[in-house]
Amino acid sequence: MEPTPITDKEFGAFRAFLYDATGISLSDAKKALVGGRLAKRLKHHGVSTYGEYYRLISSGTHPDESRMAVDLLTTNETYFFREPKHFAFLESQLPALASSSSEVCVWSAASSSGEEGYSIAMVLAKTLGVRPWQVVGTDISSRVVARARTGHYAIERASHIPKEFLARYCRKGVRSQEGTFLIARDLRERVRFLEANLNGPLPDIGEFQFVFLRNVMIYFDLDTKRQIVRRIAPLIRPGGFLFVGHSETLNDISDAFMPVQPSIYRKP
Repeated sequence: MEPTPITDKEFGAFRAFLYDATGISLSDAKKALVGGRLAKRLKHHGVSTYGEYYRLISSGTHPDESRMAVDLLTTNETYFFREPKHFAFLESQLPALASSSSEVCVWSAASSSGEEGYSIAMVLAKTLGVRPWQVVGTDISSRVVARARTGHYAIERASHIPKEFLARYCRKGVRSQEGTFLIARDLRERVRFLEANLNGPLPDIGEFQFVFLRNVMIYFDLDTKRQIVRRIAPLIRPGGFLFVGHSETLNDISDAFMPVQPSIYRKP
């Protein structure tokens, strides 16, 4: 049974549901996305309208389904070494930290299925080697966090990984795993993935010299952006860096950071 197309009223209900759960503000242009991502869940539950499905997840009797809906609506496209200038900048800053005995810590704050976190890890492994370092990746979606922890991807996902890193840190699947690749175990062991909602109290994950908060603020309204950056700022060590997406800015959001170059900021 195919669900009836999502109506404006139904879309408004899901928009309010997602905002309450995550702080994410969906534009009118996301109506088709909401309908497409939730259609299979309507079929799964045997309901024909999005209004029925909304009543199901908002009733409080199906918390797992409510989480599933949030997961489906918050998973965003990502890929390895997205916005490569950021990784070049990260690498340029690491030699100055290499002589210190303190651990170099990097937070991928909207890590999705892990590509960003593992890209960071490859840069740290190349530059710092056996010196102490770690990467923490967080995302609101339990589904993509679980996927990130596996470090297992379709081979097509490797297209943006530099050949040097592909050879050193990725293992090509064979036999039943043909057509896939796995991030090397020694790299996976230094990357932690956790669930976290940036729009709520953050888990105790430590302090960082670098925080990647990229391509996520575009989904929040101005007040929510300010709250998120205010929440993250104390976790960045003095002199540390905050990366945002190339289409994002901290203008009118925070004066706790100084611009270094477009989309890169430093905490004094």
